[in-house]
Amino acid sequence: MRRPATTASIALTVASALTLTACGGSGGAEVAADAKQTLTVWAMGTEGEKLADVAKAYQKTHPNITVKVTPVGWDVAHQKLVAAAAADKLPDVVQMGGTYLGEFADMGVLEPVDTKTVKEGDFFPAAWDQVSYDGKAYGVPWYVDTRVLYYRTDLAAKAGLETAPATMTDLRTAAEAYQKKAGTKWGLSIQPGGLDTVQSFYPFLYSAGGELLTKDDKPVIDSAAAVKALENYGSYFPKGLSAKSVRPGYDVTKDFNTGSVPMFFGGPWIMSLLDDNYPDLKDKWAIAPVPTDVSSVSMAGGSSLAISADSEHKAAAKQFIASLTNAQGQADWYERTRDLPANKAAWETGELATDANLKIWRKQLESAKTPPSDPKLTEITSKVDTAIEQVTQGRSSAKDALDKAQSQIEGLVR
Repeated sequence: MRRPATTASIALTVASALTLTACGGSGGAEVAADAKQTLTVWAMGTEGEKLADVAKAYQKTHPNITVKVTPVGWDVAHQKLVAAAAADKLPDVVQMGGTYLGEFADMGVLEPVDTKTVKEGDFFPAAWDQVSYDGKAYGVPWYVDTRVLYYRTDLAAKAGLETAPATMTDLRTAAEAYQKKAGTKWGLSIQPGGLDTVQSFYPFLYSAGGELLTKDDKPVIDSAAAVKALENYGSYFPKGLSAKSVRPGYDVTKDFNTGSVPMFFGGPWIMSLLDDNYPDLKDKWAIAPVPTDVSSVSMAGGSSLAISADSEHKAAAKQFIASLTNAQGQADWYERTRDLPANKAAWETGELATDANLKIWRKQLESAKTPPSDPKLTEITSKVDTAIEQVTQGRSSAKDALDKAQSQIEGLVR
Protein backbone atom coordinates (compact mmCIF):
# COMPACT_ATOMS: atom_id res chain seq x y z
CA MET A 1 0.00 0.00 0.00
CA ARG A 2 1.06 3.55 -0.65
CA ARG A 3 1.72 6.17 1.97
CA PRO A 4 -0.93 8.89 2.33
CA ALA A 5 -0.62 11.78 -0.10
CA THR A 6 0.53 15.14 1.24
CA THR A 7 -1.60 18.27 0.91
CA ALA A 8 0.47 19.32 -2.10
CA SER A 9 0.09 15.98 -3.79
CA ILE A 10 -3.66 16.06 -3.20
CA ALA A 11 -3.84 19.30 -5.13
CA LEU A 12 -1.76 17.86 -7.94
CA THR A 13 -3.83 14.68 -8.22
CA VAL A 14 -7.33 16.20 -8.09
CA ALA A 15 -7.20 17.13 -11.77
CA SER A 16 -5.98 13.70 -12.86
CA ALA A 17 -8.69 12.02 -10.80
CA LEU A 18 -11.58 13.98 -12.30
CA THR A 19 -11.68 11.76 -15.36
CA LEU A 20 -12.52 8.89 -13.00
CA THR A 21 -14.74 10.81 -10.61
CA ALA A 22 -17.02 12.60 -13.01
CA CYS A 23 -19.55 9.81 -12.60
CA GLY A 24 -19.54 9.85 -8.78
CA GLY A 25 -22.42 10.80 -6.50
CA SER A 26 -23.26 14.48 -6.05
CA GLY A 27 -24.94 14.34 -2.66
CA GLY A 28 -28.47 15.02 -3.96
CA ALA A 29 -31.70 13.15 -3.18
CA GLU A 30 -31.23 9.40 -2.92
CA VAL A 31 -32.67 7.09 -5.57
CA ALA A 32 -34.80 4.05 -4.64
CA ALA A 33 -33.19 0.65 -5.20
CA ASP A 34 -35.79 -0.38 -7.81
CA ALA A 35 -35.48 2.82 -9.86
CA LYS A 36 -33.59 2.88 -13.16
CA GLN A 37 -30.07 4.11 -12.37
CA THR A 38 -26.34 3.78 -12.94
CA LEU A 39 -24.15 2.56 -10.11
CA THR A 40 -20.51 3.66 -10.30
CA VAL A 41 -17.85 1.38 -8.86
CA TRP A 42 -14.08 1.60 -8.51
CA ALA A 43 -12.13 -1.60 -8.00
CA MET A 44 -8.38 -2.10 -7.93
CA GLY A 45 -5.94 -4.24 -9.86
CA THR A 46 -7.11 -7.65 -11.06
CA GLU A 47 -10.29 -7.27 -9.04
CA GLY A 48 -11.24 -4.27 -11.15
CA GLU A 49 -10.96 -6.34 -14.30
CA LYS A 50 -12.82 -9.39 -12.95
CA LEU A 51 -15.59 -7.38 -11.31
CA ALA A 52 -16.81 -6.14 -14.68
CA ASP A 53 -17.81 -9.71 -15.57
CA VAL A 54 -19.70 -10.11 -12.29
CA ALA A 55 -21.41 -6.78 -12.89
CA LYS A 56 -22.70 -7.99 -16.27
CA ALA A 57 -24.23 -11.04 -14.64
CA TYR A 58 -25.75 -8.88 -11.89
CA GLN A 59 -27.39 -6.61 -14.46
CA LYS A 60 -29.23 -9.58 -16.00
CA THR A 61 -31.11 -10.15 -12.75
CA HIS A 62 -31.37 -6.42 -11.98
CA PRO A 63 -32.30 -4.86 -15.34
CA ASN A 64 -32.98 -1.47 -13.76
CA ILE A 65 -29.31 -1.21 -12.68
CA THR A 66 -26.37 -0.36 -14.89
CA VAL A 67 -23.14 -1.11 -13.05
CA LYS A 68 -20.22 0.91 -14.38
CA VAL A 69 -16.95 -0.58 -13.09
CA THR A 70 -13.77 1.47 -13.42
CA PRO A 71 -10.54 -0.49 -12.83
CA VAL A 72 -7.88 1.48 -10.96
CA GLY A 73 -4.26 0.34 -10.64
CA TRP A 74 -3.02 -0.26 -7.11
CA ASP A 75 0.00 1.94 -7.90
CA VAL A 76 -2.24 5.01 -8.22
CA ALA A 77 -5.23 3.91 -6.13
CA HIS A 78 -4.43 5.85 -2.96
CA GLN A 79 -3.80 9.13 -4.77
CA LYS A 80 -6.96 8.74 -6.83
CA LEU A 81 -9.02 8.05 -3.74
CA VAL A 82 -7.56 10.98 -1.79
CA ALA A 83 -8.14 13.33 -4.72
CA ALA A 84 -11.71 12.12 -5.24
CA ALA A 85 -12.47 12.45 -1.53
CA ALA A 86 -11.07 15.99 -1.50
CA ALA A 87 -13.30 16.89 -4.45
CA ASP A 88 -16.40 15.15 -3.00
CA LYS A 89 -16.41 12.92 -6.08
CA LEU A 90 -16.02 9.38 -4.83
CA PRO A 91 -17.95 6.76 -6.82
CA ASP A 92 -21.01 5.10 -5.30
CA VAL A 93 -19.09 1.94 -4.37
CA VAL A 94 -15.36 1.80 -3.79
CA GLN A 95 -12.93 -0.98 -2.99
CA MET A 96 -10.93 -0.18 0.14
CA GLY A 97 -7.53 -1.79 0.62
CA GLY A 98 -6.91 -3.21 4.06
CA THR A 99 -4.87 -0.23 5.28
CA TYR A 100 -7.02 2.47 3.64
CA LEU A 101 -10.34 2.35 5.44
CA GLY A 102 -9.41 4.06 8.69
CA GLU A 103 -7.97 7.02 6.82
CA PHE A 104 -11.08 7.55 4.67
CA ALA A 105 -13.54 6.85 7.47
CA ASP A 106 -11.74 9.53 9.47
CA MET A 107 -12.31 11.96 6.57
CA GLY A 108 -16.06 11.37 6.88
CA VAL A 109 -16.43 10.31 3.25
CA LEU A 110 -17.69 6.75 3.83
CA GLU A 111 -21.22 5.66 4.77
CA PRO A 112 -21.45 3.64 8.01
CA VAL A 113 -22.64 0.06 7.53
CA ASP A 114 -26.01 -1.03 8.91
CA THR A 115 -24.88 -3.81 11.25
CA LYS A 116 -28.48 -4.98 11.70
CA THR A 117 -28.36 -6.39 8.17
CA VAL A 118 -24.60 -6.97 7.80
CA LYS A 119 -23.59 -9.31 10.61
CA GLU A 120 -20.12 -9.19 12.13
CA GLY A 121 -20.28 -12.88 13.01
CA ASP A 122 -20.53 -13.88 9.34
CA PHE A 123 -16.93 -12.85 8.72
CA PHE A 124 -13.48 -13.77 9.99
CA PRO A 125 -12.56 -11.52 12.97
CA ALA A 126 -9.56 -10.05 11.15
CA ALA A 127 -11.71 -9.20 8.12
CA TRP A 128 -14.21 -7.37 10.31
CA ASP A 129 -11.42 -5.52 12.10
CA GLN A 130 -10.33 -4.14 8.72
CA VAL A 131 -13.70 -2.46 8.17
CA SER A 132 -14.02 -1.07 11.70
CA TYR A 133 -13.02 2.40 12.79
CA ASP A 134 -13.87 4.24 16.01
CA GLY A 135 -16.48 1.68 16.99
CA LYS A 136 -18.32 1.56 13.65
CA ALA A 137 -18.08 -0.46 10.45
CA TYR A 138 -17.56 1.52 7.25
CA GLY A 139 -17.27 -1.31 4.75
CA VAL A 140 -18.26 -4.92 4.17
CA PRO A 141 -15.43 -7.48 3.97
CA TRP A 142 -15.03 -8.68 0.37
CA TYR A 143 -12.01 -10.94 0.40
CA VAL A 144 -9.23 -11.60 2.87
CA ASP A 145 -5.70 -12.87 2.74
CA THR A 146 -2.98 -13.77 5.18
CA ARG A 147 0.58 -15.10 5.07
CA VAL A 148 1.77 -18.66 5.59
CA LEU A 149 5.15 -20.36 5.21
CA TYR A 150 6.09 -21.70 1.76
CA TYR A 151 8.90 -24.24 1.81
CA ARG A 152 10.71 -26.58 -0.60
CA THR A 153 9.96 -30.16 0.42
CA ASP A 154 12.53 -31.71 -1.93
CA LEU A 155 15.30 -29.56 -0.47
CA ALA A 156 13.99 -30.24 3.04
CA ALA A 157 14.69 -33.93 2.44
CA LYS A 158 18.27 -33.11 1.46
CA ALA A 159 18.58 -30.98 4.58
CA GLY A 160 17.35 -33.81 6.78
CA LEU A 161 14.11 -32.02 7.68
CA GLU A 162 11.17 -34.38 8.01
CA THR A 163 8.43 -31.86 8.85
CA ALA A 164 7.64 -28.19 8.38
CA PRO A 165 8.99 -25.84 11.08
CA ALA A 166 6.44 -25.82 13.90
CA THR A 167 8.10 -23.20 16.12
CA MET A 168 10.21 -20.11 15.58
CA THR A 169 13.18 -22.09 16.93
CA ASP A 170 12.46 -24.77 14.32
CA LEU A 171 12.35 -22.08 11.62
CA ARG A 172 15.86 -20.90 12.45
CA THR A 173 17.12 -24.51 12.60
CA ALA A 174 15.54 -25.25 9.22
CA ALA A 175 17.08 -22.14 7.62
CA GLU A 176 20.52 -23.23 8.79
CA ALA A 177 19.98 -26.82 7.62
CA TYR A 178 18.83 -25.77 4.16
CA GLN A 179 21.94 -23.67 3.75
CA LYS A 180 24.49 -26.08 5.21
CA LYS A 181 23.11 -29.45 4.09
CA ALA A 182 21.03 -28.69 0.99
CA GLY A 183 23.38 -26.03 -0.36
CA THR A 184 20.84 -23.20 -0.72
CA LYS A 185 22.18 -19.66 -0.98
CA TRP A 186 19.83 -18.38 1.70
CA GLY A 187 17.82 -20.00 4.46
CA LEU A 188 14.75 -17.76 4.59
CA SER A 189 13.62 -14.79 2.51
CA ILE A 190 12.37 -11.90 4.65
CA GLN A 191 12.48 -8.23 3.71
CA PRO A 192 15.57 -6.38 5.00
CA GLY A 193 14.25 -2.83 4.65
CA GLY A 194 12.36 -0.28 2.60
CA LEU A 195 8.66 0.38 2.08
CA ASP A 196 6.30 -1.95 3.95
CA THR A 197 9.02 -4.03 5.58
CA VAL A 198 6.61 -4.18 8.50
CA GLN A 199 4.41 -6.56 6.49
CA SER A 200 7.26 -9.08 6.46
CA PHE A 201 7.75 -8.50 10.19
CA TYR A 202 4.11 -8.92 11.27
CA PRO A 203 4.16 -12.76 11.59
CA PHE A 204 7.14 -12.47 13.94
CA LEU A 205 5.61 -9.59 15.90
CA TYR A 206 2.12 -11.03 16.28
CA SER A 207 3.31 -14.56 17.05
CA ALA A 208 5.50 -13.19 19.83
CA GLY A 209 2.47 -11.43 21.34
CA GLY A 210 3.45 -7.96 20.14
CA GLU A 211 1.37 -5.17 18.58
CA LEU A 212 1.85 -1.78 16.93
CA LEU A 213 -0.98 -0.11 18.82
CA THR A 214 -3.43 -1.16 21.51
CA LYS A 215 -7.17 -1.11 20.75
CA ASP A 216 -7.32 2.41 22.18
CA ASP A 217 -4.51 3.57 19.87
CA LYS A 218 -1.64 3.59 22.38
CA PRO A 219 1.72 2.73 20.77
CA VAL A 220 3.34 -0.42 22.18
CA ILE A 221 6.04 -1.14 19.61
CA ASP A 222 8.69 -0.94 22.33
CA SER A 223 7.15 -3.81 24.36
CA ALA A 224 9.27 -6.74 25.47
CA ALA A 225 7.38 -8.97 23.01
CA ALA A 226 8.10 -6.61 20.10
CA VAL A 227 11.80 -6.37 21.02
CA LYS A 228 12.02 -10.16 21.21
CA ALA A 229 10.35 -10.46 17.78
CA LEU A 230 12.72 -7.96 16.16
CA GLU A 231 15.76 -9.62 17.73
CA ASN A 232 14.59 -12.89 16.19
CA TYR A 233 13.86 -11.27 12.81
CA GLY A 234 17.19 -9.46 12.77
CA SER A 235 19.16 -12.59 13.66
CA TYR A 236 18.78 -13.98 10.12
CA PHE A 237 20.95 -11.29 8.55
CA PRO A 238 24.40 -11.14 10.23
CA LYS A 239 25.41 -14.66 9.16
CA GLY A 240 23.77 -14.58 5.76
CA LEU A 241 20.67 -16.68 6.40
CA SER A 242 18.69 -13.86 4.77
CA ALA A 243 19.82 -11.30 2.20
CA LYS A 244 20.69 -7.84 3.52
CA SER A 245 19.47 -6.21 0.32
CA VAL A 246 17.00 -7.05 -2.43
CA ARG A 247 16.38 -5.24 -5.69
CA PRO A 248 13.16 -3.22 -6.16
CA GLY A 249 10.31 -5.42 -7.36
CA TYR A 250 12.07 -8.56 -6.16
CA ASP A 251 10.12 -11.72 -7.07
CA VAL A 252 10.90 -14.39 -4.50
CA THR A 253 9.24 -17.13 -6.57
CA LYS A 254 12.12 -17.04 -9.07
CA ASP A 255 14.69 -17.83 -6.37
CA PHE A 256 12.29 -20.33 -4.82
CA ASN A 257 12.19 -22.09 -8.19
CA THR A 258 15.99 -22.23 -8.54
CA GLY A 259 16.43 -23.30 -4.93
CA SER A 260 18.37 -20.22 -3.86
CA VAL A 261 15.53 -19.48 -1.42
CA PRO A 262 13.97 -22.53 0.26
CA MET A 263 11.47 -20.73 2.53
CA PHE A 264 9.45 -17.51 2.53
CA PHE A 265 6.19 -16.13 3.88
CA GLY A 266 3.61 -15.40 1.19
CA GLY A 267 -0.04 -14.88 0.39
CA PRO A 268 -2.54 -17.20 -1.31
CA TRP A 269 -1.99 -15.84 -4.81
CA ILE A 270 1.53 -17.30 -4.74
CA MET A 271 0.13 -20.80 -5.12
CA SER A 272 -1.28 -19.99 -8.55
CA LEU A 273 1.92 -18.23 -9.57
CA LEU A 274 3.99 -21.30 -8.71
CA ASP A 275 1.60 -23.66 -10.49
CA ASP A 276 1.41 -21.48 -13.61
CA ASN A 277 5.00 -20.31 -13.92
CA TYR A 278 6.95 -23.26 -12.55
CA PRO A 279 5.09 -26.50 -13.36
CA ASP A 280 8.33 -28.46 -12.79
CA LEU A 281 8.05 -27.52 -9.10
CA LYS A 282 4.85 -29.54 -8.72
CA ASP A 283 5.06 -31.77 -5.63
CA LYS A 284 8.32 -30.08 -4.57
CA TRP A 285 6.83 -27.43 -2.30
CA ALA A 286 4.23 -27.13 0.43
CA ILE A 287 2.73 -24.57 2.80
CA ALA A 288 2.48 -24.55 6.59
CA PRO A 289 1.12 -22.20 9.26
CA VAL A 290 3.35 -19.47 10.66
CA PRO A 291 5.67 -21.16 13.18
CA THR A 292 4.61 -20.70 16.77
CA ASP A 293 6.34 -18.36 19.19
CA VAL A 294 3.83 -17.63 21.93
CA SER A 295 1.23 -18.58 19.31
CA SER A 296 0.93 -18.84 15.51
CA VAL A 297 -0.43 -15.54 14.26
CA SER A 298 -0.07 -14.01 10.81
CA MET A 299 -1.10 -10.67 9.37
CA ALA A 300 -4.42 -10.27 7.57
CA GLY A 301 -4.88 -8.26 4.41
CA GLY A 302 -7.61 -8.05 1.83
CA SER A 303 -10.23 -5.56 0.76
CA SER A 304 -13.69 -4.36 1.64
CA LEU A 305 -16.44 -2.62 -0.28
CA ALA A 306 -17.62 0.77 0.97
CA ILE A 307 -20.29 3.26 -0.06
CA SER A 308 -19.59 6.96 -0.53
CA ALA A 309 -21.31 9.14 2.04
CA ASP A 310 -22.35 11.42 -0.84
CA SER A 311 -23.79 8.68 -3.05
CA GLU A 312 -27.31 9.18 -4.41
CA HIS A 313 -27.60 5.41 -4.96
CA LYS A 314 -27.04 3.97 -1.49
CA ALA A 315 -29.98 1.54 -1.59
CA ALA A 316 -28.83 -0.01 -4.88
CA ALA A 317 -25.22 0.04 -3.69
CA LYS A 318 -26.13 -1.93 -0.56
CA GLN A 319 -27.88 -4.58 -2.65
CA PHE A 320 -24.93 -4.88 -5.03
CA ILE A 321 -22.45 -5.19 -2.17
CA ALA A 322 -24.65 -7.79 -0.48
CA SER A 323 -24.57 -9.92 -3.64
CA LEU A 324 -20.76 -9.82 -3.62
CA THR A 325 -20.24 -10.47 0.09
CA ASN A 326 -22.77 -13.18 0.92
CA ALA A 327 -21.62 -16.81 0.98
CA GLN A 328 -22.70 -17.56 -2.59
CA GLY A 329 -21.17 -14.39 -4.01
CA GLN A 330 -17.87 -14.97 -2.26
CA ALA A 331 -17.66 -18.61 -3.34
CA ASP A 332 -18.24 -17.44 -6.93
CA TRP A 333 -15.58 -14.73 -6.52
CA TYR A 334 -13.08 -17.32 -5.30
CA GLU A 335 -13.71 -19.40 -8.43
CA ARG A 336 -13.06 -16.35 -10.60
CA THR A 337 -10.04 -14.87 -8.80
CA ARG A 338 -8.78 -17.32 -6.13
CA ASP A 339 -9.22 -14.51 -3.58
CA LEU A 340 -10.01 -16.08 -0.20
CA PRO A 341 -13.57 -15.42 1.03
CA ALA A 342 -14.00 -13.20 4.07
CA ASN A 343 -17.45 -14.72 4.68
CA LYS A 344 -16.93 -17.92 6.70
CA ALA A 345 -20.00 -19.67 5.26
CA ALA A 346 -18.42 -19.63 1.79
CA TRP A 347 -15.86 -22.15 3.10
CA GLU A 348 -18.44 -24.83 3.87
CA THR A 349 -18.83 -26.33 0.39
CA GLY A 350 -16.78 -27.40 -2.63
CA GLU A 351 -13.03 -26.99 -2.93
CA LEU A 352 -12.94 -24.44 -0.12
CA ALA A 353 -14.17 -27.13 2.29
CA THR A 354 -12.11 -30.08 1.04
CA ASP A 355 -8.75 -28.89 -0.35
CA ALA A 356 -5.86 -29.63 2.06
CA ASN A 357 -3.98 -26.39 1.31
CA LEU A 358 -7.11 -24.29 1.70
CA LYS A 359 -7.65 -25.83 5.15
CA ILE A 360 -4.25 -24.40 6.13
CA TRP A 361 -5.28 -20.95 4.89
CA ARG A 362 -8.54 -21.13 6.83
CA LYS A 363 -6.76 -22.19 10.02
CA GLN A 364 -4.36 -19.26 9.69
CA LEU A 365 -7.22 -16.83 9.02
CA GLU A 366 -8.93 -17.82 12.27
CA SER A 367 -6.03 -16.38 14.30
CA ALA A 368 -4.76 -13.71 11.87
CA LYS A 369 -4.59 -10.09 12.97
CA THR A 370 -5.17 -6.98 10.92
CA PRO A 371 -3.06 -3.84 11.36
CA PRO A 372 -4.94 -1.15 13.31
CA SER A 373 -7.36 1.08 11.39
CA ASP A 374 -5.62 4.29 12.33
CA PRO A 375 -5.82 7.22 9.88
CA LYS A 376 -2.06 7.69 10.31
CA LEU A 377 -1.22 4.02 9.89
CA THR A 378 1.10 4.47 6.93
CA GLU A 379 3.07 7.13 8.82
CA ILE A 380 3.23 4.84 11.84
CA THR A 381 4.41 1.83 9.87
CA SER A 382 7.06 3.89 8.10
CA LYS A 383 8.70 4.46 11.50
CA VAL A 384 8.66 0.72 12.13
CA ASP A 385 10.07 0.07 8.63
CA THR A 386 13.02 2.28 9.55
CA ALA A 387 13.54 0.53 12.88
CA ILE A 388 13.59 -2.88 11.24
CA GLU A 389 16.12 -1.76 8.64
CA GLN A 390 18.38 -0.32 11.33
CA VAL A 391 18.48 -3.78 12.91
CA THR A 392 18.86 -5.86 9.75
CA GLN A 393 21.75 -3.67 8.62
CA GLY A 394 23.50 -3.95 11.98
CA ARG A 395 23.20 -0.26 12.81
CA SER A 396 21.13 -0.58 15.98
CA SER A 397 19.95 -3.02 18.59
CA ALA A 398 16.31 -4.04 18.45
CA LYS A 399 15.55 -2.27 21.73
CA ASP A 400 17.15 1.03 20.74
CA ALA A 401 15.50 1.01 17.30
CA LEU A 402 12.05 0.29 18.73
CA ASP A 403 12.45 2.79 21.56
CA LYS A 404 13.08 5.45 18.91
CA ALA A 405 10.11 4.30 16.83
CA GLN A 406 7.90 4.34 19.94
CA SER A 407 8.82 7.95 20.66
CA GLN A 408 8.13 8.99 17.05
CA ILE A 409 4.79 7.18 16.92
CA GLU A 410 3.67 8.70 20.23
CA GLY A 411 4.13 12.08 18.56
CA LEU A 412 1.91 11.01 15.67
CA VAL A 413 -1.04 9.67 17.65
CA ARG A 414 -1.29 12.31 20.36
